[in-house]
Amino acid sequence: MHIEPGVVEGGKLVLGYATGAAALAYAARLAWQTARQEGWGALLARAAIATACVFAFFEILPTKPVGVSEVHLILGSTLLLILGVGPAAVGLAAGLLIQGLFFVPEDLPQYGMNVTTLLVPLFAIHALARRIIPPQTRYVDIRYGQALQLSTAYQGGIVAWVAFWALYGHGLEAENLANVARFGAAYMTVVLLEPLVDLGVLWVAKQWHRLQGTRWVEPRLYRGA
Repeated sequence: MHIEPGVVEGGKLVLGYATGAAALAYAARLAWQTARQEGWGALLARAAIATACVFAFFEILPTKPVGVSEVHLILGSTLLLILGVGPAAVGLAAGLLIQGLFFVPEDLPQYGMNVTTLLVPLFAIHALARRIIPPQTRYVDIRYGQALQLSTAYQGGIVAWVAFWALYGHGLEAENLANVARFGAAYMTVVLLEPLVDLGVLWVAKQWHRLQGTRWVEPRLYRGA
């Protein structure tokens, strides 16, 4: 989902800085809420886990360049359900920044666009989860259909943002449209895998009761709201 160098250039980069700043500000607000409700230890512990996971998603798991960007397995809904929205947001932003600072410095000018692409869909599925998962339902008990809705929404949001940046940068040129379509089609295949990963991780958490009540996981994982 990286916006590659050259897709958006010059003065147009300013929009990415603005949307990235807004997304980071909202992520900070969510992180602050987690710290107030559960303590700084819980926030920092889960944010560190999320950061390590996101870095692994980018640097260890396979990636494939397709069209205007790259196809990654970014388990946004998994991070949300296991770690909570605040720590997940911090982890996505920090993992992306670490990758840019130490491994792919040419991506740093695109950081605002890329962090927007990762975070805004996370905020959207956080709101969606409140609508489709009843308050009394523990996250370890969610159904495949609910996991599929969250995954589809997250990956669809990523595709929509990548398409927006590509069209913003190069307009409605035929080649650009074809590349956007190729990327979207390839990326949505992730939707077939992510719900299964979600349910597998949730099943493991359900068996591992020692995590209940600890700072390492989202409290909603084991109890209703």
